[in-house]
Amino acid sequence: MEIGILSLLPPVLAIVLALAFKNVFIALFMGVFSGQLILAGWNPVSGINNTLYAFIKTFESNSNVIVLYSIMFIGGITYAIEQSGGIGGFIDYMTQKRAIIKSKKGANMFTWILGVLVFTSGTLSALVTGAVSRPINDAMKVPHEKSSFIVHTTTTPVSVLIPLSGWGAFMIGLIEANGVENGVAVLWQSITLNFYCLIAVLAIPILTLIGKDFGLMKKAEERAEKTGLLDDPETAKTVTPANVSLEDQLKNKTTPMNLIAPLGTLILTILVVLTITGEGNLTRGAGMQALVWGVFVALVVAGVMYISQKIFTFDEYVSTVLKGGGNVLSMVIVLIFAFAMGATVRGLDTGPYLANALSGILTPALLPAIIFIISCLISFSTGTSTGTMTIMMALAMPMALTMDVNIPLTAAAVFGGSIFGDHSSPISDTTIMASSTTGADVMDHIRSQLQYTLFFAAATIALYVVFGFIM
Repeated sequence: MEIGILSLLPPVLAIVLALAFKNVFIALFMGVFSGQLILAGWNPVSGINNTLYAFIKTFESNSNVIVLYSIMFIGGITYAIEQSGGIGGFIDYMTQKRAIIKSKKGANMFTWILGVLVFTSGTLSALVTGAVSRPINDAMKVPHEKSSFIVHTTTTPVSVLIPLSGWGAFMIGLIEANGVENGVAVLWQSITLNFYCLIAVLAIPILTLIGKDFGLMKKAEERAEKTGLLDDPETAKTVTPANVSLEDQLKNKTTPMNLIAPLGTLILTILVVLTITGEGNLTRGAGMQALVWGVFVALVVAGVMYISQKIFTFDEYVSTVLKGGGNVLSMVIVLIFAFAMGATVRGLDTGPYLANALSGILTPALLPAIIFIISCLISFSTGTSTGTMTIMMALAMPMALTMDVNIPLTAAAVFGGSIFGDHSSPISDTTIMASSTTGADVMDHIRSQLQYTLFFAAATIALYVVFGFIM
C-alpha cells in the first residue's frame, strides 16, 4: 500500500496538537488514530478498532513489558527510600558539612554536587536540592536567580546523563519502540554525544571555579553582594514559599544507608548483569535482563533493610512500593502511547518516505542538528521533555535508519533537544519547582537562565553539524 505524503500526517498532527493543547496524551492518541485511519482505508470504525488494539499490542513484546515493569518498580523503590527516611538521613549527613562552606563558591559547588547525587528524578532533585541548599545559599548571599539556575541544571539534564533510573528504562523503550535494536547500547553511546546536557551540567562547576557570570546573572550577583537583596525588587513578584523545608526533610530521617544501599544495589546489579551477559563488554550486554535483575535485587535489599529495622512491616513495604509505582503511572502511559505511535509510523513507512523526499535537498550529515532544533522548539513550547522525546523519536529514528545517519548521535539530539525545553521553558514543571524551592521569582529565573541555555543550545547545534559530517 503506497501511502506517500499522507504518511506525514500522524507525526505532524501529534506535534501540532502537542503545541496547541500542551497535552501529550491527546497529541499521541490522535497521531495513532490518524495513522490507523489511513491504514484502514479511511474506514472510521476500523480506524478506531485498530487504534485501540494498537495500544493492546504493545504488551505482545517482552521488552516493552520489561521496560514498563522497570519504570513502575523503580518508582516504587524511590518512594520507599523516601518513606524509609533514607533521603532525610542522607540530607542530614550532607548538611553536617555546612561548617566548611565559607564562600559563595563553596555554596554553589555544594548545590551542584548534591543535585548530581540526586540523579534518579528531576522532580525529586529540584525538591531536595533546592530545599537543602537554600539555607546555605541564602547565608552566603547567593542570589536566588543563581541558586535556582544551579538547582534547575542538575535536574533532568543530570537524570538523562546518568540514566540509572526510570529515565533509562523510558529512553531505552523509546529507542527500541522505533525500530532500533539493542537500545541499551544506543543509550550508553548517546550519553557522550548529548552535547546540550553535557555542556549545561559541566558549565556550572567551570563558571563557579573561574568566578564568571554575564548578563542578568552578573547583575543579580552584583545586587546581592552590594545590597544583600537576593531578589530583584523591581521585577520579582511575591516569592512562593519552598515546597519542602530542610526541617520537614529532617523530620523523617534514618541512616543514609537506607538510600545508598538500594540505589547502589540497583546500579551494581545492572552493571554486573550487563558485564556477564555481554561476556565482559557492557555495551553488548542484555539490557532488558539487566533491568529485570537490577530492579528485583534492589527491591529485595530495600525490603530486608526496612523490615529488619522495623520501619515497615512486610505488608506496609509492599503497599509503599505499589503506591510509589502508581506515582509514575503517567510516564508508563506515555510510553504505551509511544510504543503504539512508533508501530503506527513504521506501518506507514513515514521515515523512509521523508528520507527519500528530502534526500535531494537535505544532507544526511545535517539531520542531527535539524532534529535537535525541532526538539528544542517543541519542548520549549510544551514544557515537556518526555512528550517531546516520544513524538520526535518516532520521526527521527526511521529517518536516521533510512538515511544511514549515526543512530546514537540522532538519539542524543532528540534527548538533548527535549531537555532544552524542560530546562528553559516557563511552563516546565521543573522550572516551577526549582524556582519555588530556592525562593526565586519564576520569570527572573527564566530570564537570567535563558541567556545561558540559549548559548548552550547554539554551541550544541554547531557540534551536531561538525559531528554529523565526521561520524
